[in-house]
Amino acid sequence: MDLGIAGRKALVCAASKGLGRGCAQALANAQVDVTIVARTEETTRRAAQDIGERAGCVVHWVAADITTVEGRAAALAACPQPDILVNNAGGPPAGDFRDWDREVWIRALDANMLTPIELIKATVDGMMARKFGRIINITSGAVKAPIDVLGLSNGARSGLTGFVAGVARKVARQNVTINNLLPGFFDTARLKTTMQARASATGKSFDQVWEAGREANPAGRFGTPDEFGAMCAFLCSVQAGFIVGQNILLDGGAYPGTF
Repeated sequence: MDLGIAGRKALVCAASKGLGRGCAQALANAQVDVTIVARTEETTRRAAQDIGERAGCVVHWVAADITTVEGRAAALAACPQPDILVNNAGGPPAGDFRDWDREVWIRALDANMLTPIELIKATVDGMMARKFGRIINITSGAVKAPIDVLGLSNGARSGLTGFVAGVARKVARQNVTINNLLPGFFDTARLKTTMQARASATGKSFDQVWEAGREANPAGRFGTPDEFGAMCAFLCSVQAGFIVGQNILLDGGAYPGTF
């Protein structure tokens, strides 16, 4: 399918690995002019080169901490006036809520709620003026089914979800859509960290917890960044212009509810 977005400009955050990289790859494959952002210079440069080689195009990059004012300024300087924005940031640590003080909570909110809001604020008016925009927020399946050891993520990402629900309806008339992608268990470094925390909490080995998680999923496996990226790219397409303010769960059937 021709997604109709070749030549559009995209800014993809936290895209040197994992789900962000999967999104960047899918957009580059669609011949979007992609700029990726991540913290580590060498990792980001190498990821941009690899993504570009796979897609047969040039992928731009900037090493910056997107959760800071300076980092956001650097990202927007590298990709001014993007048509597509993919908000993503590393999740906060797992643990027990009794151990989290105000500073820990503020860091989680900055990364997983306030940073996406700031980037939406910086880009949405330009999208509206050009009558095209696609904003995708990578949140978490925990928004629908909270995970006990991920309370920081549960709270911050749910706050972003509530914010998006209102704003998405205010900008849709200008052909700007804002949607959230909710990953379940995908084979990423983040999942390995979560599984290790679960192993430590239960006294089981990492391999035991990993295999149990894989087998428990109705799909019998974990997801891949490439298939996550494919959904992201579709939501950025011209065909997806009527999908507004939605929370789209990709979890292999793990969530058992109807709604």
